[in-house]
Amino acid sequence: MKRQALRADLLMLVTAMIWGSAFVAQRVGMDHIGPFLFSGLRMGLGALALLPLLLLRRQQTGAQPLNRGLWVGGGLMGLALALGVNLQQVGLLFTSVTNSGFITGLYVIVVPLLGLFLGHRTGLGTWMGACLAVVGMFLLSVGENFQVASGDWLQLAGAFIWGAHVLLVGHFASRYDPIRLTILQFVVCAVISLALAGMFEEIRWDMIVQAGPSILYGGLISAGIGYTLQVVAQQHAIASHAAIILSLEAVFAAIAGALFLGESLHTRGYLGCALMFAGMLVAQLWPQKKSATNVAT
Repeated sequence: MKRQALRADLLMLVTAMIWGSAFVAQRVGMDHIGPFLFSGLRMGLGALALLPLLLLRRQQTGAQPLNRGLWVGGGLMGLALALGVNLQQVGLLFTSVTNSGFITGLYVIVVPLLGLFLGHRTGLGTWMGACLAVVGMFLLSVGENFQVASGDWLQLAGAFIWGAHVLLVGHFASRYDPIRLTILQFVVCAVISLALAGMFEEIRWDMIVQAGPSILYGGLISAGIGYTLQVVAQQHAIASHAAIILSLEAVFAAIAGALFLGESLHTRGYLGCALMFAGMLVAQLWPQKKSATNVAT
């Protein structure tokens, strides 16, 4: 069990690094194509990248039936993924990679709060963490005249969707084949995103070629590897450890934004990021009563 927990933690750390750095690719890719097209292409590429792995597993373990539960799980996960990815992608048009990473990371607090609607109990640490995160987001996002960038609002809405996605993954990953689940969610997300792109965006081959490196990174690395590691790791993830490690995505996003895009914040913004990250840690590290239910993240 300890070996499985350590393996899950390491997979989550790699996932956080991949997702954090992927914010740069997501932002740069939209210099050439629209957000919905970028999401659709990267998720479609992610699904294709996993097909060889699926065929290999079928040779080793034999064909497994595609039952109703697997279809439902993949469909619900794909719908949540489509909402979360596209809110994040559109939001990146109107805010920085650093802001996106930290606000998206609030799903660590959102998960136990959403768990309240499922009958789960939450402790004092969650509420304290939420308060710290709210103050931090105020310092990070609220500018003069109490204005908040529209992109930050979209990222905040996305954090709630990501929270729901984490709950869905935690529910279905332990019941069904993780590779099939991942491929199904990618396909559902790609279909929804490409349909939106067809309705609202210009689609040209030369523009897709220019965005090619970002699409390849977003599809093969962020989607194909990152989301697959998440699903696999959540089969054996310890809730508090996994949530803390995944929240490092925000830190890696800030580092990548500074290194590759030259982003920087004023002192107020860095203080806000620190408070938000502290809130994420408090929400997960605060001692829980034995009667409280831990939510897998």
